[in-house]
Amino acid sequence: GRAVDALTASITEALTTGDTVTLVGFGTFVVKDRPARTGRNPQTGLEMNLPASKSVGFKPGKGLKDVVNS
Repeated sequence: GRAVDALTASITEALTTGDTVTLVGFGTFVVKDRPARTGRNPQTGLEMNLPASKSVGFKPGKGLKDVVNS
């Protein structure tokens, strides 16, 4: 459990500073900028302004894709 906690803490810290984290054979975590945009409230249908934000993206590596697809 402590190893998993240490790994997630390290990944979180790296992403917070804007770094990209690559785990060879598993995948890459990267911070993506999302521009401000106009969205729609699904309950009322009213338009609303959504502010710019950041999100975490993950791109699986070849090793992970090969295992999942087999």
